[in-house]
Formats: sequence, C-alpha cells, structure tokens
Amino acid sequence: MTTRKRRAEPPGAAEPSSDDEQLALHVPEPAARPGEAHDFSELHIAAAGTMARPAVDTPESALRDYPYGLIRVLDDAGKAVGQWDPGLDPDTLRRGLRSMALTRAFDDRMLNAQRQGKTSFYIKCTGEEAVAVAQAMALDPADMLFPSYRQQGLLIARDWPIVDMMCQIFSNPADRMKGRQLPVLYSAKQANFFSLSGNLGTQFPQAVGWAMASAIKHDTRIAASWIGEGTTAEADFHYAMTFAAVYRAPVLLNVVNNQWAISSFQGIAGGERATFAQRALGYGMPGLRVDGNDFLAVYAATQWAAERARTNHGPTLIELFTYRAAAHSTSDDPAAYRPKDEAANWPLGDPIARLKQHLIAIDAWSEEQHAALAAEVEREVRAALKEAEAIGVLGGAKPHLHTMFEDVFKELPVHLQQQLDQVQSELKGDGN
Repeated sequence: MTTRKRRAEPPGAAEPSSDDEQLALHVPEPAARPGEAHDFSELHIAAAGTMARPAVDTPESALRDYPYGLIRVLDDAGKAVGQWDPGLDPDTLRRGLRSMALTRAFDDRMLNAQRQGKTSFYIKCTGEEAVAVAQAMALDPADMLFPSYRQQGLLIARDWPIVDMMCQIFSNPADRMKGRQLPVLYSAKQANFFSLSGNLGTQFPQAVGWAMASAIKHDTRIAASWIGEGTTAEADFHYAMTFAAVYRAPVLLNVVNNQWAISSFQGIAGGERATFAQRALGYGMPGLRVDGNDFLAVYAATQWAAERARTNHGPTLIELFTYRAAAHSTSDDPAAYRPKDEAANWPLGDPIARLKQHLIAIDAWSEEQHAALAAEVEREVRAALKEAEAIGVLGGAKPHLHTMFEDVFKELPVHLQQQLDQVQSELKGDGN
C-alpha cells in the first residue's frame, strides 16, 4: 500500500481528505535528448497547397484558422501548388537562390575565421536562409527592418557589401560601429537595417513605434521585425503586440520558430500547448503560420502581410516554422541538449535544396549550374575575406582611440572634451 505525503496546512485549516489530489508541476520536455533518435513523427504537417489565400482586406475574425495550419507552396516533387504560389519568374527565383547560397557560404567562412581566432564570436543561420532572403525580397527596399541576430540574409539580399559585414565582425578600423558592437550585431542605415541589439525583444516595440510614426507622417513605408520563438516569452513581445493591434500599425511581426533557443526547446516558451501564431488571436491580429524552409511560401506570406499593412489593414504576426541546424552560436554546443541527427531528420528539408529542386523542375536550373553557383559564391566570400583581413582582425589594428568620444553626444561635454584633448596629445607625443 502506498502512503501519500500530506501537504502542509495553515493553522485552522480543515484536515485534508485522504482522497485529495496532490499538485504537480509540469515541466515541458523535448521529444528526444542526446543519444536518442528523433524522427519528428509527432509533427502534423499539412500537404502543400491546401490552405486558401484570403484577400488582404479580410477581417481578422474570418482568419482565425490560419494560426493552426501551415502555409506551404512547394510539394515533395518541387512543384509550386495552391493559391499561395506567388508566381515568381525564374530570374527572381535564381536571385533568391544566389542570395541564400551566398549567405550560407558567408556563414561557413566566418565560422572558420572565428575558430582560427580572427574574431571572438559568430552566429550562423544555417537552415533558415529562406526566412531572411525571401522576406527581404518580398518587402520594398525602403521598408525598415528591425532584425534579430540570425537575419544576415536581409543585408545580403539587399546587396549590402559583405566586406563591410566582415569588418564589423572583426572590429577593425573599417568597422563603421568603431568596435562598439558585438560581432554580428550589424547596423546599416543606408539599407534601412536598424542596429541589432543583444537584448533580444527590444526590436519588436521599436518596429511598432517606427511604423506608428510612419503612419502619423502619412508615409508609404512599413516596418518588419524578427525575433526567435523563445523571445515571445519576453515582455517586449506583448508590449509590441498591444500597440500594433490597438493602433493598427503598418508592421510585420515575425517569430522565427527554429525549435530551439540557446539550450531550451520551443515548448519552454509555450510552443508545446499552442502555435506561436495563435498568440495573435488574443490581440485581434491576423496570425499566419508558414513553412519557413519554403522560399515561395515565405515570400507569398510576407507579400500578403506587407500589402495588408500598406493598405491600412493593420499588422500581421507571422510564425516561420523552421529549424536551427547549426549551434546557437560559437559559444554553444548543441550536442549537450539535442540529438546529433535532428537537423538531418527535419521533415521540411533544406531551403536551398528545395528551391534548387523547384528551379530544376521548371527547367530553369541544373545541377551543373548549381555547382557553378556554389563555386562562384565561395570565390566571392574568399575575396571579401582577404580584403577585410588586410584591414585587420582580432588582436590586430583597431579603431582609433579618439573614436570612443564620437557618436554619443551631439555636443561633447566639457569633461569629455578635456579627456579627448588629453588622448590626442598623448597620441601625438607617441608619433601616432
């Protein structure tokens, strides 16, 4: 016979019955841990082309099934099916494929540079390239981007020089951030790319505020922002959702559900009970759930939400369902918390391979052309790296000391001006 432990009772409380149920805390657990097999059989993934594409002015009350489904365009044979097919021409598709391939080659080379001690830190976006590239291409170049740290593809799709990105990573004298940002926390005003923040979540309310200001000024530009699914547990997420919904801000709020935060799976942030797109329902906002490894689906959903925002029908929350194939960062070892074969078993495949397959299926690409593309982007990355390394890497040339006094105050306070004068005098005395 099992003896149940009684709970502590406050003074004067009634004696508990022997039939009282003891409370138990639920702690979400991933489907598999290191050393176990994970085939993702627990996922229910709808066939491509099964979800209808509503008009952009459809009331939110008629869109409440969308957070539960999954918008997909590419089927298993690489064919584009269904109403969400954006009908992109082969040149646009090839441009998207090239930007994704360049992003991956850039990532691989910069990871090697970090391992060689040329920079302190790096974060890859392997397996998530379609998210940033397709969304950048679907948005207008004038639209403002408020990214997280796994959207380097936004800059690459907007043709930002990768040499400039490398110099920021190396914090060398050509770094426009002047060594003040952690590597990969880019900023590119000319590309309408807002400065990244290591404090995740801040970009969501910033994007909503920028979008509200754009509407107040009767501008035509909208904003888009990205966070990971783990960041939806931050208060900033809810502040942004409230303001966006109440004021119908022209903004796209993207949640990249890549299954893992730095070491905790998406269930810890609430994904075990509901989709992240479902969080839109409580705010009266449309929520779309999209196959994040399907370039065409990501493009189409972004295009739909952008048109909705641009025509004053308000914000959209988009959950991009994907998988973080690489480590969280160079400071992380995913083998400590997930099975080694998880990435290989991800049922939605690789975004680059899937777009390649689609182009081949429509007779607009070949295996030979793809091999040539891989070699081409590798040469481009190597040449850019050689140029950036010639300027300086970690432990080498750094931004000049006097730059620490710049870009903070419009007018330098007297005490800082005195310190700057002292620095310049000492540098002059050293012959520098």
